[in-house]
Amino acid sequence: MAIYESDHTKFIREFLEKNPKEVVEQKKGRALWWDKPQDLATNEAFEDAEVPTKPYYYDTTYKSYN
Repeated sequence: MAIYESDHTKFIREFLEKNPKEVVEQKKGRALWWDKPQDLATNEAFEDAEVPTKPYYYDTTYKSYN
């Protein structure tokens, strides 16, 4: 039984074989936007600083603070 491979997958595979520098550029782009070191203390501070959402967003009479 043959394994199905879509036209898009074939195109991308062949493109990357012909242009190996694109793999390096792809990794640079991923590092630029996604692969960031995480600071747990900063993440916890952001979570603690969140303002609670009103139960009904469009209700202007509800006050979440007293």
